[in-house]
Amino acid sequence: MSKVKNKILTALVLVSIIVPLSSTDYGHFQKIKKRNQMEFKLFSSAFAEGAMIPAQYTCDGVNESPPLNWSGAPKETKTFALIVDDPDAPRGDWVHWTLFNIPASTTSLKENASLSGNFTEGIVQGLNDFRSNYYGGPCPPSGTHRYFFKLYALDISLSLNNSANKKLLLEAMKGHILAEAHLIGKYKHAR
Repeated sequence: MSKVKNKILTALVLVSIIVPLSSTDYGHFQKIKKRNQMEFKLFSSAFAEGAMIPAQYTCDGVNESPPLNWSGAPKETKTFALIVDDPDAPRGDWVHWTLFNIPASTTSLKENASLSGNFTEGIVQGLNDFRSNYYGGPCPPSGTHRYFFKLYALDISLSLNNSANKKLLLEAMKGHILAEAHLIGKYKHAR
């Protein structure tokens, strides 16, 4: 009986040592992952996080894409992909811009990058919900809507062309997203 008790006691001691170690390792890796995502930031000189998007970047203005900058991407990044959408649209999520195969060396998009066409070779503008391959600025039918600029750091270059929409882009990125950065702007029609 004492041998059984000793074996049980030994097993409990081992479990009490191994479990905290494995949870510490897991916690350590989670902290690294979280830190990498916290360092990856997307911002704009045109508007602050959660602020109103200036009219020039909307259908009430010249409808040009706003300047965007980012920093802190993981060193394993091969390309970036950008999706701009409006989750507050009456028919659900409305996609305003998709852009992918942005080289890892890129850290910004200039104002009006979408229409100027001054992209590095290989960058592709996918299809948005306006059935266009360009940026379509905020144009809410009523109320104030939120516009999510989502930048993804990827470990691959995507084999898609300009007919790819958000759904195809998300499918192609699955399993290849190293980090994600967000910028949210708001807009209400000037009426």
